[in-house]
Parts: sequence; structure tokens; C-alpha cells
Amino acid sequence: MSQTADRTNVAAVRRVRGRSESPASTSSALPPDMAAEASRRLGWLGLVYATGVTLGYFGRRALLAWAGDIEGGLRASDAFTIAAILMGIAVFLASRRGALPPRQLLDLGLAFEVVGAFGISASEYWHSGLPLVRTSLATVPAECAWIIVYPLVVPNTPRKIMVSSLLAASMGPATLAISSAFGGTATSSPFAAVTYFLPNYLGAVTAYAVACIVHRFNVSLKHAREIGSYELVEKIGEGGMGEVWRARHRLLARPAALKLIRGDLLGSNQGSRDAIVRRFEREAQATAMLGSTHTVDVYDFGVTDEGDFYYVMELLEGLSLERYVRQFGPMEPARTVRLVGQACHSLGEAHARGLVHRDIKPANIFVCRLGPDYDFVKVLDFGLVKHVEPDEAQMLTVEGVTAGTPAYMAPEIALGRGDIDGRADLYSLGCVAYFLLTGQPVFVRDTAMATALAHVSDQPAAPSTLAELPIPPALDLLILELLAKAPSARPVSAEVLAARLAATMPAEAWSADEARVWWELHGMTLASSDAQRA
Repeated sequence: MSQTADRTNVAAVRRVRGRSESPASTSSALPPDMAAEASRRLGWLGLVYATGVTLGYFGRRALLAWAGDIEGGLRASDAFTIAAILMGIAVFLASRRGALPPRQLLDLGLAFEVVGAFGISASEYWHSGLPLVRTSLATVPAECAWIIVYPLVVPNTPRKIMVSSLLAASMGPATLAISSAFGGTATSSPFAAVTYFLPNYLGAVTAYAVACIVHRFNVSLKHAREIGSYELVEKIGEGGMGEVWRARHRLLARPAALKLIRGDLLGSNQGSRDAIVRRFEREAQATAMLGSTHTVDVYDFGVTDEGDFYYVMELLEGLSLERYVRQFGPMEPARTVRLVGQACHSLGEAHARGLVHRDIKPANIFVCRLGPDYDFVKVLDFGLVKHVEPDEAQMLTVEGVTAGTPAYMAPEIALGRGDIDGRADLYSLGCVAYFLLTGQPVFVRDTAMATALAHVSDQPAAPSTLAELPIPPALDLLILELLAKAPSARPVSAEVLAARLAATMPAEAWSADEARVWWELHGMTLASSDAQRA
């Protein structure tokens, strides 16, 4: 019975995958980012159409009326041209304001293509009829150019382009038929009409061919932007080791942040590269096992066909502490204590599992809104860590790339010592707190090497001497203790540090309500998430 159920479940999964990954599903619609770009182009095309027709048609009419060649005022047929102009303006406004989802806007654009062709035809043939003789390309129907240009500017699926182009091609004959029914100029010869409007239908065929080529290119590009089970949507960050992309799981539609580690930075020795891959996979798996709510969730890991490493993590909406200080200046001591204490929660679990982060810095500590919680901290970049067990003494690094950031580097890391433990991360966390309170790093030197050496030999100034806001003496002394050169002089663990931080401030010195008010006040400045750095 269980085997039958298993076979049924497997068949169901295959059917779901077949529907999800069939050619029809992958090619029946534009990828979301390309649909968004096409909708923006549609808006500008609508504005260009409305402006061009207004100046070209009504401007010419006004000049002829001023010269006395025709009577001024509007004619009945002008209503169709005005309607096409208004639709062009409506398409532009809908695109700029985001009134419709991109794909719905593109479908509206197909109707605009047809209405636009009718507006052109009404301005050309309603009263004057067809030219008696085609003497040059100037007498080729104007809507023919519109039919060919439209899919080049605003791509859509070939089937939809074919239908809209054929309808647009038929607007010339439709204009003559309606004009004749309402007493306008009748066509003297049906054969002449067929001959005159033949380029329109040839243009529709050309538009379909153009749509096929553009769509095939878009689908190929979409497949090129798929990594594992994820589709890359847009790049949100770039750094020395690679790129971070906003991504989406193809089956679950779950948003994520995908970090690509460029293979060309990993050296040319194949044996070394293979060892790095194994260590990278081991560390990514260890990170995924971390359960702290203040550690970024890792969803997936892999290697692309091109040899680039990637791992997929939760997509966060907020800003890094680096961006916070750059944008808003130094932070209040109470809020600093609250945020650094949350980072201790993440590091405490990692250290208990024998993992040392080695690159704690403001850019790797993210503060965000998570569900109903405000000022929620996530520690990033646990992909490059070090085990403290003897058999794992190799640090996951690459040739020519130094682990850690000099401005936040513990002295023992700067000296290259092998006996590194979690207190190196606590030193870096002290540097982060120093930066939050004062708005500047502990040491500022001309070069990265000089900065690293300063952490080894120079004594830092107390943060209270540089901060704009008053710092409680207990917090001032605790930060200086974190910045001790000898690991033994620092707090013994992240848990101890969190307790001592909490003791420096009253429990409600920075409340959840104050955090909520801050986020609501500054929400407009955080319209898009800060990059989860590469």
C-alpha cells in the first residue's frame, strides 16, 4: 500500500514539475524584470505617440487654418484621433504611477497599439480617402511603421503581437468602411484599397517575426539567469568577492538573496580550488544548521557550470549598520546596546558550535523589520568562517584575499596567529559598537596595513571622548575592555557580553515603541532593501 502511495506521489511531483518547467510555461510570458522594463518603455511610447500626433496632425491643421487653406475647428473624425491621443497619455500615466502590474499594462498596450493605428488611419483617410497613385514610400500607410516599431520598443509574446498587429493592420480598411458609412470619402476601387493596405499586413508579418526573435532572446536570457532552483531578478549588491542578487525560487515563488562568489578569484590551481569548494560547502552547511533567529537563514548552496560558488539566503528588508551611520549619523547608546546585544545572540550560538565569524563589521550586521518586530538584527556572511577544532585549523580563504576587514580586525587575526577563538569576534563587535557611538572607526590610518597594525599596538581613545551623545561610564569601560589587545582581557563569551551590555542601560531605555516610531518616520528613506553585501 505504501509503495503504491509513493508511486502516486512521485507521479504527482513529476506532473507538477512538468507543468512548471515545460517549454510552454517558460516561454508563454516575459520574465518579470523584462516585463517591468517593457512596461516602462510602453509608457514612454505612449507619451511620444500622444505628443507626435498632437503636433503632427493638429499642429498642421492649425497652420492650414491660419493660412486659410482649410476651415478651422474640429471635425467629427477628430474624435477618433483625440481618443488615441488620450489613450497614449493614459498608458504613460499608468506606467509612471504603477497603477497596473507590468503584464496587465502590456496587455493594455496591445489595445493601445490597435487604437493608435486607428487614430493614425482616421487622421489620414477619413476625409481624403486613398492617394490615387503610390509615387513614393511617403504614400505607404503611416500605420505600417507603427505596426513594425511597436514590438521593437515594447516586446510581448509572439502570439499576442501577431493578433494585435493583424488588428492594427486592419484599421486602415476599417476607417474607410466607417467613413463611407457615415458619408465620408468612399473608396473608388476595392482592389486599390487591398493594394494600398497590403504593406500593413506585410508589416504585421514582420512584427510577428520581430516578436519571435525578441522573445527567443528574452527566454534564453532568462535561462541564463537561472541558478539551481532560483531565478535571478535584479542585482542588489556587489563587492570584492562577488555579487548579491534578488532571486526567486521557481516553484515556491519565495524571494531570496543569492550570493555569487566569483570563481576567477579563487586561483588557477585546480587542487586548491577543489579544496576551497569542499571547505565552502562544509561551512555553508554548518551555517545552515545555526538556529539563532539573529543569524541570516541559509536556504541553499551550489556551484554553477562556470565554476562560480553561490549560496542562497533569506531576503532582508532594512539597512546595514554601516549604511545607518552613513545616512543618519551616530546612534543613541541605548539603541546601540539593544542591537549589539542581538548580535551576541547569533555569535554565542556560532561560538558554541566551534565557529568563528572573523569578519564582524557594520556592513555584516543588518537591522530590519521582521514581521511585527522592529530593530531586528541579522548577522550576515557566515559563509566564510573558521572552525576552532585542531583538524579544522584551515581558515576558509583564497589566495590573494585577506579574511576580515582591517578597521574591525582583532590583533590576533592581524598577526596571523592560529589560536583564534570567539573572542576575536567580540573584539570586532567592540569596534562595531565604537563605530555606532562615535560615527568613526577605532583607528583611522592611511593604509589597510597601517590600520591592522594599529589594532596590534595602539591604544584606542575612549568612545566617550569622541561621541556627540553622552555615553554611560559602564558602557564606555566595557567597550574599551572589548578592545583589549589580549583575548584573555576581554569578556569570556558572547553570552557574558550580552548580559553586561544590558546592565549598562535601563531595561526600557530603547523601547519597542521607540523603534516602531523610528521605522515609521524613516520608512520612506528605506524604500528598497540595503544590499546584503557581496
